[in-house]
Amino acid sequence: MKLPSWRERKRWVNSLQIGGHVKLGKAFFFVSLLLIFSPAVFAQEKRLNPLVVSYASVSGSRAPLWIAKEMGLFEKYGLDGRPIFVPAGYPSVSALISGDVQFIATGGSVVAAASAQGAPLVMVATLGSIAYKLMAHPSISSVKELRGKVIGALRPGTTTDFVLQRILQKVGLVPGKDVTILPTGLSRSDERLLLMFQGKIQATLGTADNLAQFELKGLKVNVVADPIELKVPTPASDISSTRQFLANHRSRAKAFLKAFCEAIWLGRNNKEVAFRVYRKYMRIEEPKLLESMHRNYLLTSIPLKPYPIEDAIQADIEDLSASITELRGKKASAFMDTSLLQELESEGFFAQLQTQKTR
Repeated sequence: MKLPSWRERKRWVNSLQIGGHVKLGKAFFFVSLLLIFSPAVFAQEKRLNPLVVSYASVSGSRAPLWIAKEMGLFEKYGLDGRPIFVPAGYPSVSALISGDVQFIATGGSVVAAASAQGAPLVMVATLGSIAYKLMAHPSISSVKELRGKVIGALRPGTTTDFVLQRILQKVGLVPGKDVTILPTGLSRSDERLLLMFQGKIQATLGTADNLAQFELKGLKVNVVADPIELKVPTPASDISSTRQFLANHRSRAKAFLKAFCEAIWLGRNNKEVAFRVYRKYMRIEEPKLLESMHRNYLLTSIPLKPYPIEDAIQADIEDLSASITELRGKKASAFMDTSLLQELESEGFFAQLQTQKTR
């Protein structure tokens, strides 16, 4: 039960006064006790520290943030945690620097670029690598058959474009010579995939979830190249903060990571909890899609010990250094702070999670 504020209590006392005389009886006795003892009661209430974390897209990788909110894990660790949507790039970085949010979930390349140019940002955890795959029209069954074909991309200089370039280099296809890259301007992979069935492109990067989505529509696509199998690093969605916040509010930052990590564990081990947040935040009801989301994110791409993925960040740095001179020669470790996760591991936090019962 929420206790009344001091202003409300004073108003109650005033309402009991008639002609300057306080009514006697039970009402007076009750209010007197409330005024005397409620400070002690208020002091016993658990004080929650405010914390806002933004996420830059509504995708399956955001599940741990939603689970932490919906299952009371933020409160468990003393936080009034609020996940909110803020677009990627400048909006999310600006919100973090200004202190409007304390953590952001966005691409690590954005944070590395901003940090190299003087912003006091640092990556502390990850939501896992994006499960990209090179997908082709059903008439194309192998990557070799892409020779002479058109591959749809987002636009030059984006992380998805860099991944596509890495894949093509690995399989020996040269853009402009062996294949044509068509910038579509479409950030959603399902929209780019639809262009294949309109005859505008023959392949593009998609995600594992797209396979289930298109299967439900009766459309078949072929995976002709998998970055994991090719050992091609793909971008990760990382959790970042400011160095000042980590230094001045370390216990709050550590509490956030506890809630975040426990949410990963809970989502892995309790499928219904994962389904619940996907239904609420992504408006997904189809059982096959829910299964796909759970399998591809919580069981596969999001690590239980969510250390930033150094090789993915390093690959992004090398790709971006051509246009951002401050990144040239930089190592991914310069933009990471894993000390909090290391503390949790040394204290046995992850081992304790394994002994918990799912809810």
